[in-house]
Amino acid sequence: MKSIIEWMARNSVAANLLMILIAVSGFIAITTVTEEVFPEIELDRIRISVPYLGAAPEEVEEAVVIRIEEAIQGLDGIKEIQSTASEGSASVMIELELGADSRKVVDDVKSNVDAISTFPLETEKPIITELTARNQVTDIAISGQVDIFTLKTVAEQVRDELSTLPEITQVDLVSAPPYEISIEVSEVALRRHGMTFDQVADAVRRSSLDLPGGSVKTSSGEILLRTIGQAYRGEEYEELVLWTRADGSRLQLGDVATVVDGFAETDQYARFDVEPTVMVSVFRTGDQSALDIAEATRNYIDTAQARMPQGVSLTIWQDQAEVLDDRLSLMLR
Repeated sequence: MKSIIEWMARNSVAANLLMILIAVSGFIAITTVTEEVFPEIELDRIRISVPYLGAAPEEVEEAVVIRIEEAIQGLDGIKEIQSTASEGSASVMIELELGADSRKVVDDVKSNVDAISTFPLETEKPIITELTARNQVTDIAISGQVDIFTLKTVAEQVRDELSTLPEITQVDLVSAPPYEISIEVSEVALRRHGMTFDQVADAVRRSSLDLPGGSVKTSSGEILLRTIGQAYRGEEYEELVLWTRADGSRLQLGDVATVVDGFAETDQYARFDVEPTVMVSVFRTGDQSALDIAEATRNYIDTAQARMPQGVSLTIWQDQAEVLDDRLSLMLR
C-alpha cells in the first residue's frame, strides 16, 4: 500500500487521469441506473385469454382449453400449465422454468396457438400476454360532490391523457365500480305480446354479438371480416328487435322492458377528504424512472385541474417517488 501511495505521489499525471476516469465512470453510472423504490420482480408467467361469448364452461373447456393445452404441452421452458374455463372465456396461465428465455417461450407459444385451426367460429383471436411486474409510483384522487358517473368519466379522461405522456405507459382506474346495464322485463308487457322471459333472453343473447365472418384473400393480403353487433349502451339494447311481422311491424326490447345504464353493486366505496372518489394509479415498468413519472404526473395535474368540471378536484396521493427522492438525498449528504 505504501509503495502505491509513493508511486502516485511521484506520478501526479497518472493519479489525476485515474481520478478523472473514476469521476466519468460515476457520472455514466448515475445517468444509466434505474431509479426505483423497490427492485424489479420477474413473474415468469404467460397468460393466454380466448373470448368465447355465449359458451358454457363445459363447452369452453372442450373446444378451447383442451386444444390450447395440447398445442403447448411439451414446449421447452414451460414448468406448469393452469387453465380456467368460465362462461364466455378461457384462460390459460403458463409458469416458466427458472432461467428460461421468456421471449423465446412467448414466441413458441404464440406460434403453436396461432396454428390451431379447430377453434369454434364464435371464438375471438387468442390474446397472449407476458405478465410483467408493475411498481406503483403514485395515485391521483379524483374527488368531489358530484355523481359517480361524472367521477368515473373524468377518471377515464385522466387515465387516457396520462397514457399519452412519453414518460408514462401504465395507468389504471382503482375503486371505480364497473358499468352495468340492467334490463327489467315487464311481466304484463310479455303477456300482452305473447312472449316469455326465456324468449326475450335468447333474443338479447343472439342479437348482441360480435361474430367473425371469415376472410377474403386479396393481392395486398388477407382481409378478416367481422360482424359488429355487440350493444354497449342502454339505448342500443332498447332498439334490439325481438320479432318482426310480415306487415313490417316489429317488437323492440324497449317495448317490454326498462333498460337502465348504471353501475354494478359492489362492496367497495372510496372517499377522499370525506368526498366520493375514484382513484387513478400510475405505475412504473421496465427501466422507467419513478422520479420522471412522478414529475410528469405533477405537471399534468397542474395543467389539467383548470379543465375539470365544477366541483371536481385532482390530488396527488401516496407519491412513492418522494420516498425515493429522500433516499437519494440521504446518499448525497
